[in-house]
Amino acid sequence: QSQFVESGGGLVQPGGSLRISCAASGSMSNVYAMAWDRRAPGKQREFIAAIRNGGSTDYADSVKGRFTISRDFVKNTVDLQMNSLKPEDTAVYYCRAKRLGTDVWGQGTQVTVSS
Repeated sequence: QSQFVESGGGLVQPGGSLRISCAASGSMSNVYAMAWDRRAPGKQREFIAAIRNGGSTDYADSVKGRFTISRDFVKNTVDLQMNSLKPEDTAVYYCRAKRLGTDVWGQGTQVTVSS
């Protein structure tokens, strides 16, 4: 079972960019995809992006064209490059490992987009 630690969140102005990262430790043999989710104030958890082991990606409509997910199998990290950030992107962002069985996610990193 792996552990996941997100980092890179912070405060950014609208239109700005951030790159957040998820560092994984432990076995990844049962993980078939990695994903980013977020939970905004007053809202339920929302799927943002996913990247499969084969490299294909999926994005939520709300971030399509602005966010890019990538994965480094050597460093066991998955990143989310966020461009053209909007106030509605303000949320806690979570890294999630998709497994055959239960998914595993980290503690999250706060991203705040505000003037």
